[in-house]
Amino acid sequence: MSATTASAAPAGRTGGLAALLVLADGRLPAGGHAHSGGAEAAVKAGRITDGRTLEEFCRGRLHTAGLAAAALAAAAAAGLDPLALDDAADARTPAPALRATARRLGRQLMRAARATWPSDALDALAAARPRGAHQPVVLGLTARSAGLGPLDAAYAAVYESVSGPASAAVRLLSLDPFDATAVLARLAPAMDAVAERAADAARRAGVEGPDALPACSAPLLDITAELHASWPVRLFAS
Repeated sequence: MSATTASAAPAGRTGGLAALLVLADGRLPAGGHAHSGGAEAAVKAGRITDGRTLEEFCRGRLHTAGLAAAALAAAAAAGLDPLALDDAADARTPAPALRATARRLGRQLMRAARATWPSDALDALAAARPRGAHQPVVLGLTARSAGLGPLDAAYAAVYESVSGPASAAVRLLSLDPFDATAVLARLAPAMDAVAERAADAARRAGVEGPDALPACSAPLLDITAELHASWPVRLFAS
């Protein structure tokens, strides 16, 4: 066996690390490229203008929406009831526009996941939520189907929470891609910390239930998401 055997893998992981790379790859046909994570509205409002302000936006998103999504994904990867987690995700997403986006992205990810890592659990969730489950819940269940653990799922979620806005900013501002990548690199320690916190919350939720998961508030993201949804012309779906 190679040096990266199952005995050396993080707790909860039965699949290889390569599965995590596939799951986190922006080329996975999960629909994320059409969404800016709130960056388009922030650019129009003048809150994102360059690499420095992009980093501020991404850092705030990471510690709010990113943490909540990572904890939901980690809990689903840990085997908690995905329907209960989907209800918990609804409760943590007060803006109708963001709920609709989360379910649309969840539906698209479900299609990719069932083709890539087929499982009875994914089939059951798809049948129970035909309009789409929240994307973080689908992400966590996909990670579990791929043999990954809660921390793996949390990492995929936190990376997605900042890489999406960073990629969108390149298109919206003609920002130098090197500057956008540097933003992600500077956020790496914070991503580590948020992923660990999310995985810890998922462990508590296994005992205490979904109420133990973070319910972080990002009111400005909620407000701008509703405004963005009303625009007659926009580059991104959200």
